[in-house]
Amino acid sequence: MSAPLEATGPAASDSALDPRAAYDAGLAEAAHDEAFWKARARLVSNARLACFAALLATGWAAFGTHTIDRAWIAAPLLAFIALVIAHDRVLQRKARASRVRRFFEDGLARLDDRWAGRGDTGDRYQDPRHPYAQDLDVFGAGSLFELLATTRTTTGSDRLATWLREAAPPETIRERQAAVGELRPRLEMRLEMAIAGDEAGSSTQQGELEAWASAPAVTLSRSIFFLALSASALSLAGLATWVLTDAGPVPFVTALLIQSALALSLRSRVRPILAAAETPVGSLARTASLLACVENEHFESPLLARLRFELETTGRPPSGEFEALHRLVDRRDARNNQFFAPIAALLMWGTHAALALEAWRARCGPRLVVWIESAGEIEALCALASHAYEHPQDPFPEIVEGGPLFEGEGLGHPLLPVSRAVRNDLRLEGRPRALVMSGSNMSGKSTMLRTVGSNTILALAGAPVRARRLRISPLRIAASIRIVDSLQDGQSHFMAEIVRLRQVVEISGSSPPALFLLDEILHGTNSHDRRIGAEAVISGLVEKGALGIVTTHDLALTEIVPASDGRLANVHFEDHLEDGEMEFDYALREGVVEKSNALALMRSVGLDV
Repeated sequence: MSAPLEATGPAASDSALDPRAAYDAGLAEAAHDEAFWKARARLVSNARLACFAALLATGWAAFGTHTIDRAWIAAPLLAFIALVIAHDRVLQRKARASRVRRFFEDGLARLDDRWAGRGDTGDRYQDPRHPYAQDLDVFGAGSLFELLATTRTTTGSDRLATWLREAAPPETIRERQAAVGELRPRLEMRLEMAIAGDEAGSSTQQGELEAWASAPAVTLSRSIFFLALSASALSLAGLATWVLTDAGPVPFVTALLIQSALALSLRSRVRPILAAAETPVGSLARTASLLACVENEHFESPLLARLRFELETTGRPPSGEFEALHRLVDRRDARNNQFFAPIAALLMWGTHAALALEAWRARCGPRLVVWIESAGEIEALCALASHAYEHPQDPFPEIVEGGPLFEGEGLGHPLLPVSRAVRNDLRLEGRPRALVMSGSNMSGKSTMLRTVGSNTILALAGAPVRARRLRISPLRIAASIRIVDSLQDGQSHFMAEIVRLRQVVEISGSSPPALFLLDEILHGTNSHDRRIGAEAVISGLVEKGALGIVTTHDLALTEIVPASDGRLANVHFEDHLEDGEMEFDYALREGVVEKSNALALMRSVGLDV
């Protein structure tokens, strides 16, 4: 079996193929490479074991029975050391091939609509007070975040979550669209970023590291460096004099006393530096690897070019600066090794480590947060680019400065399989500004609300949308779809709903205009109060310039449309009974639904009504 190429992954030309062909080819190559390195690791492991046995036998013969010269032990010893190094490298290549395989398996799972439950659900970002996150499945199992989140750093995930929770200004959206469009064909780059580095640290760890890096550096005069260096050199010279001449231990002891006095005088300044540097530098491993993937890339889009420019600040690549920090921290931690501790004391190791750490912090500390944020934003853009690559039929929306406007053709829900999603057209502007949507149970009303809301989230985050075409102005989403009561808070379902409605009304009073999505408005009260309350809420929202959709089972609410002067319109979904089974076509139609399926559904489950 011949060894595969070091750069495991698809060839550059694969990015021009359709996603499935590229992922299938990449998976086959990665599986082959993983099997190769697994077999090679087993072979090297067995060879190492045999070499260790030979080393024991040679050692016994050389030192136990004295039947061979001691020099013979060098051969198996060197061979064992070489095999230990080789085994580690083989294991690293096997681990890399495994990560590549998982990358393509996850991509194929998304293409096959098997992605739910495999990725990061983003539950940590859930906020019941958010005006739409829970209603529109932004986070949680099978959510928008899980579909999009190929991010693996804390900063990248945080940035993506923020984009899904907060609409961006038009110019920012256009910049992201251009960046995502440029990153979309760069499959090889996204692969390298996905498999780079180790697992990311927690946000707490990263926060501690950023706090340490951004704190003012402790000023240590350069004379301290020369004094410490001179004291160490003097102690080494005294030790050499003792060992190599007949001067005895006096010179060494004298030098050691001088060095100890210097170390003691510097202790109050050195110890705080070393203690403050007890930071989880390992949390930056993936960030450093991500930046290494980006540093050699050339970008044309303004956003990516700006992010790339922000990495060139110290005259050295950020990944190199991170590696230097890792080495300094390793050097600091070496003092704790019981075998190295005496040597560390002799060399004033802690003092030199403190000086080097402060020099790094003075040079790079102010830029660390910028590097981390840049890496996170690029990773979040790559997540959107992966989604765009895997859904080439999904276009970028047209962002309209005026408005308010939502005009979609062939809208589908991005969380539904493409083969199952029924597409509908929908337009909200001046006439009509809002829709009253009636229909039977299970006919598609709630799904339509989520379709409009999810595509609005994607559009205003800078991502492609599930539609043939979408024109949209800046909007603030406010939804009341998934309302639950709270036993702990003593809040009924109706109270929870009207509290959310108050939030929707408050949002509609700000800029940009609101897009309200209200499912079964005020269905927790009687028909009379519902009619009066719903009409007042809807009219108030429309008067404030909001766009929206209200669904209802109560056909009395559809009667408010004729008096709205064209600002409201009735639309509906239908169903029909076929061979005793309820059938839905999920096609949106104009007008008011003319029949209900509630009794038929009750009879279908065996209720005698």
